Amino acid sequence: MSQDQSDTVGMSYLDSRSRQFFTTYLPLLAFLFVLLFPFYWMGVTTFKPDNELLSRDGNPFWIVAPTLAHIEKLLFKTEYPQWMWNTVVVSVTATFFSLLASVFAAYAIERLRFSGAKNVGLGIFLAYLVPPSILFIPLASVVFQMGLFDTRLALILTYPTFLIPFCTWLLMGYFRSIPMELEECALIDGANRWQILVKIILPLAVPGLISAGIFAFTLSWNEFIYALTFVSSSEVKTLPVGVVTELVEGDVYHWGALMAGALFGSLPVALIYSFFVEYYVSGMTGSVKE
Repeated sequence: MSQDQSDTVGMSYLDSRSRQFFTTYLPLLAFLFVLLFPFYWMGVTTFKPDNELLSRDGNPFWIVAPTLAHIEKLLFKTEYPQWMWNTVVVSVTATFFSLLASVFAAYAIERLRFSGAKNVGLGIFLAYLVPPSILFIPLASVVFQMGLFDTRLALILTYPTFLIPFCTWLLMGYFRSIPMELEECALIDGANRWQILVKIILPLAVPGLISAGIFAFTLSWNEFIYALTFVSSSEVKTLPVGVVTELVEGDVYHWGALMAGALFGSLPVALIYSFFVEYYVSGMTGSVKE
């Protein structure tokens, strides 16, 4: 290779690296900044004393004298630990029953081949598109008539109304990606539908189940309208409602405690996503396969 050719190759290498920086790394850095800045701001506000929060002097993005007063107020002067426990109980229970119902519905629609199965699947997905702001009015009447108002059971029973439709649609797509030949061979060998579902389909559908479970858990954890409507006692409130209603007194916003509650409330979901992100991506990919 001549000297001119080697110089050309070297310059193209620099050009490709600079182009890669502007087309790949720079957009990723911008996206990462937008994604993580709210967590940084919540953390700064959590540990910043009131005199710095209310002061117009100094650097708003840094803390001069960190304090734990806001965390102490949140944990020991409010019902925050009870709100967290209520949210965990409601989210886990609603997610479990929604996922159970979605597995049966998705398997029946995709594998039993009954008349109108496609229309039923489409109808279930369209039910997910109905806004909760429309559904909570008739659901409130049902909750009152059943005597479930101001109980965690009211939330556990109403959350599946928006969890089951989407989880069913998601699992339908994932079940569709599992080869039908596996079930046909099992049927020839004498297995029944329940054995096929438990021993063949579910083990192969673990990524889809985890993906649907994470989605349902996240929706339950962050749900606000139903929790605000069906619960009024402080000791029964969930995290999103408790933080907003108990830490805002008229026009007084306890910003330090509010940001601490929001930060601690977002950590469980972030940890779940970090542990199961590979299953989540593979589940979402499998759900759109034809």
